[in-house]
Amino acid sequence: MIYIGILGFGVVGSGVTEVISMNSEKITTHLGQTLKVKRILDVREFPESEFADLLTSDADVFFNDSEISIVVETVGGVGIAYEFTKRALSQGKTVVTSNKELVATHGVELMSIASQNNCAYLFEAAVGGGIPIIRPLHRCLAANRIMKITGIVNGTTNYILTQMTLSKTDFKSALLRAQEKGYAEKNPSADIDGTDAQRKISILASIAMNGAYVDPNKIYTEGITTIDSTDIAYAKAMHAKIKLLAIFSNPDDTLAEMIVAPHLVDEEIPLCVASGVFNAIMVKGNALGDAMFYGKGAGRLATASAVVGDVLDGALHKGKNAHITQWYYPEKEILFPFDDMKVKALIRVLKTTDESKVREVFPQIDVEPMDSVVDNETSFIVGRDGNLTEKDLAEAINKIPGYISRIRIY
Repeated sequence: MIYIGILGFGVVGSGVTEVISMNSEKITTHLGQTLKVKRILDVREFPESEFADLLTSDADVFFNDSEISIVVETVGGVGIAYEFTKRALSQGKTVVTSNKELVATHGVELMSIASQNNCAYLFEAAVGGGIPIIRPLHRCLAANRIMKITGIVNGTTNYILTQMTLSKTDFKSALLRAQEKGYAEKNPSADIDGTDAQRKISILASIAMNGAYVDPNKIYTEGITTIDSTDIAYAKAMHAKIKLLAIFSNPDDTLAEMIVAPHLVDEEIPLCVASGVFNAIMVKGNALGDAMFYGKGAGRLATASAVVGDVLDGALHKGKNAHITQWYYPEKEILFPFDDMKVKALIRVLKTTDESKVREVFPQIDVEPMDSVVDNETSFIVGRDGNLTEKDLAEAINKIPGYISRIRIY
């Protein structure tokens, strides 16, 4: 018998109990023994739940139960979840989580504590919900040098952008619909400002960089709050879709280029298959080439599925660290300067702006006029020749009379 404890009995925590219950026979066959939830720690009471007798609000009762060998953390955030995770790992209990904020913020420390105590810190569900991506990077693709990862890793923003495209609604209306359907939180800032995607790509990049920790706060990040119906119209005219992309690129195995921002993505690119709340992650390995991981990026049972998968992994590797590569704080800079990254973009300006003025601020850079999709403005594609840097783009648009906005092109 393998006993687990669950921290937090909310959406994911209750989903974990359901997955274990409905797939108990398959799990027993896989492990060779029974997996059982022993205790659930939550300050709330759930008298109607079939697991009500397992609930406790006493942390000492939970952590002092020596039969519990694996702890599932579904509390979220970096407050009490951080303290509870350290406590469990220090006791030699493997911890499984879907908490991308905690992993992205304290992953190095928590993996180190796990290693010191012969257990594991596992977080498959922290990126992509139910989509397998962490374990494939650690194991299936371990023989590859990861050259690039491009992901649509936030279902909320993808749903909003899809609604803006299909229903021709504005951003605020699409966000409200996402909230009504439960796809967006009451406070959606972590999603729409790009922070959630920023944390997720930092986790994937840290794995791709062989454990060299990528601080999410060092990744240039933009959200989708400035995207409007005219941007959507331009995307349609260009046979493209607007997607919030999280990008890691390191083809030469030197400094990695990273960004999280909305991009115009050609409809022929496989990533565009992801619509609504679905996620898609493209991975390029130097031996494998390109592969894509696609599926639901969130959802109660989808996320719980990934969590329970890690629980089984932890059970099968009892007394060991199930990760191939530990994370560490690099002594040298590992990110390429954002200002020097190459970029191409669609520039929107007022109709009154003379084309010569636009060309003037982009000397020696390709400037391609576009057909306008609205009467009072015009647009240009700049940097298609690959010679435009982010710094030059930022400086140039500040000099354009009648400048409206810009959006990057993938």
